[in-house]
Amino acid sequence: MNQQRVAICNAVVLARLLNATLVVPKFMYSSVWRDVSQFSDIYQEEHFINYLTPDIRMVKELPNKLQSLDLEAIGSVVTDVDIPKESKPSFYLKNIIPILLRNGVVHLLGFGNRLAFDPIPFQLQRLRCRCNFHALQFAPKIQETGALLLRRLRKHEGHSGPLDHYLVGPYADSIMKEKRGQSAKASRYLAIHLRFEIDMVAHSLCEFGGGEEERQELEKYREIHLPALAHLKKTTKLPSPAEIRSEGLCPLTPEEAVLMLAALGFNRKTHVFVAGAQIYGGTRRLGALNSLYPYLVTKENLLSATELEPFKNFSSQLAALDFIGCTAANAFAMTDSGSQLSSLVSGYRIYYGGGKMPTIRPNKRRLAAIFVKNSTIEWKVFEQRVRKAVRQTKHIQSRSKGRSVYRYPRCKECMCPTD
Repeated sequence: MNQQRVAICNAVVLARLLNATLVVPKFMYSSVWRDVSQFSDIYQEEHFINYLTPDIRMVKELPNKLQSLDLEAIGSVVTDVDIPKESKPSFYLKNIIPILLRNGVVHLLGFGNRLAFDPIPFQLQRLRCRCNFHALQFAPKIQETGALLLRRLRKHEGHSGPLDHYLVGPYADSIMKEKRGQSAKASRYLAIHLRFEIDMVAHSLCEFGGGEEERQELEKYREIHLPALAHLKKTTKLPSPAEIRSEGLCPLTPEEAVLMLAALGFNRKTHVFVAGAQIYGGTRRLGALNSLYPYLVTKENLLSATELEPFKNFSSQLAALDFIGCTAANAFAMTDSGSQLSSLVSGYRIYYGGGKMPTIRPNKRRLAAIFVKNSTIEWKVFEQRVRKAVRQTKHIQSRSKGRSVYRYPRCKECMCPTD
């Protein structure tokens, strides 16, 4: 869902750049996530089209005369192999416009991170922000269940958060409508995104204490789902797992996440919402989190099987619920700064949070050095070092050149008034 969101907004900008009509994006099927969701299953299609009407022309399907064409045969299919990562506008003007002029249509297949953040004209960068923060609103069934999730996270109806309206639209009112007369305070909660699913673990090339059994399992996964990486690992001398870890390139394990949170002062009374799909290692890996934080919950144990049934086997729609739970939290903790969900949640909290929605962004390189020594130093020293490592990244930064506007919307293109 998160990669798709970025690709959608980049496609909107590209349509404006090329003065082309955009067909509402179709989502590719992934052998990893096995989700057949399409645009209208996740987002409000009519709102998306109507909101962006002043900026680009958009249709729901290709015109009939173009549907009959074999796009691959006429050279209109362009894949990620054909487009360098983060290509500048000049690339598209030089290489894609001739295809459009010749065939009348171009099909971008994949389009993952294929448009640079700089140099981009002001109005195009602004369009990126309008798309991400305004045009993409979740479908009603996601908003309705998201509102239910927020009510249960806060324990008491009648209490809403500052971002609720932007996340769940009209269903934000349902959070407020009950128990208005009660004086009970809503529970504050910390959300943490454990980006520790098997795809991330396998892609990182790190080791996580599982010995030979873990190595074989991850190697087998790479052979099936990440063949290019598996081939590279066999044919190229890559940095060792220890070297990768020392550079801060390994995702934090659930155990490391517990140590970080405890060192930052989150005690046993903290209500914790854990976002993520199937954590690698299952309940065994979550043992440390559960033992230290007894008020730990996930969407799976806050929502009933009946309430989750419409989302079963639709990982992108489930990810949207995690997005809502994380974005609305009183505090949000990342465990992997490269995660698209964490980046988008962080950006959303900056854009709409008015500087009052704290996000914990750990410096993983510094944390890695601290964790190596954690068995030989006193807790107070460990605590001080972790807090210092996090303190350095806690300030909301203005977007620097080349950085994502989705993650760092504090820039003149995004943060000035828009409708």
